[in-house]
Amino acid sequence: MLNAYGPTEITVCATLYSCASSDGSSADNPPPIGRPIANTRIYILDAHGQPVPRGVAGEIYIAGAGVARGYLNRPELTAERFLADPFSSEPDARMYKTGDLGRWLPDGNIEYLGRNDFQVKLRGFRIELGEIESRLTQCDGVREAVVIAREDEPGQKRLVAYLQPEEGVELIPAELRQQLTQYLTDYMLPSAFVTLEAFPLTPNGKLDRQALPAPDSSAVVTQGYEPPQGRIETALAQIWQELLGLERISRHDTFFELGGHSLMVVRLITRIQEQFRVNIPLTELFTSPTLAVQANVIFSAQMNVVGENELASIQDDLNSLSAEELMAILGGEVPRGGSK
Repeated sequence: MLNAYGPTEITVCATLYSCASSDGSSADNPPPIGRPIANTRIYILDAHGQPVPRGVAGEIYIAGAGVARGYLNRPELTAERFLADPFSSEPDARMYKTGDLGRWLPDGNIEYLGRNDFQVKLRGFRIELGEIESRLTQCDGVREAVVIAREDEPGQKRLVAYLQPEEGVELIPAELRQQLTQYLTDYMLPSAFVTLEAFPLTPNGKLDRQALPAPDSSAVVTQGYEPPQGRIETALAQIWQELLGLERISRHDTFFELGGHSLMVVRLITRIQEQFRVNIPLTELFTSPTLAVQANVIFSAQMNVVGENELASIQDDLNSLSAEELMAILGGEVPRGGSK
């Protein structure tokens, strides 16, 4: 059996992969799309048109003898999709911008990752949602996955994963996140994982991304609820709730697993300064991610501030004393000729 890949603009077929019963391919683990056929070149490029390293996702471009001339009576679309081939020595060579995502595998085959229509930029990083969806479908118990960037509150854009589980499987956000960390960088990890029995569809039968529900507290990674203890934990939990858009925070919850990120940490530091009148180093919040531990860091910082203020006050008092008064306090004698 052959797995063939190629759009109409490339005379249908551009790559081939010979499937074997022993390669582990299935509906949940589709086979690669293979290697370029004769007289065909495949480029996988980043957003700047540069080749990506092996294993890194990029957009698939196809060049070679099969590239069509363009779209009939659509010069603008032709100019957008049919580009000059900068990697060819032939002066008139062109390549087709497919809009598909893929990556080179170690064995030289290409893995198809989905469409590039849903590429987003989040916190300065360009993210291919198709790559995250592909990794999610490889997680235990996940039948289908959709990832979108939601902005339920102004300035609070985050990645949310929507999942259809295999029959009889309960998907746990913490376990899904742990599996994804093996393959994805931190900024590509969804902040919430929503389980749905079925995805909403448009009247045409296509996925209706606008109708996907906002995640609730059950969709984020939690450690079992234990209420905050003490004044500092309670006040800090309120700050977390406002920053993360959550209704409640457990004292053992982790800021980053609840959807926090590096830019939000800066806002957290500002809020801590305003609320508790202490300066917490950025590194402290990264190494102390749970609510209880962060509260302890704040308490220690407050004690240091109190200690410094008390020491300064005592030093001012001592400077105002005469030599006789100082020696009386210390239990010694006044040096001859000494007064102040």
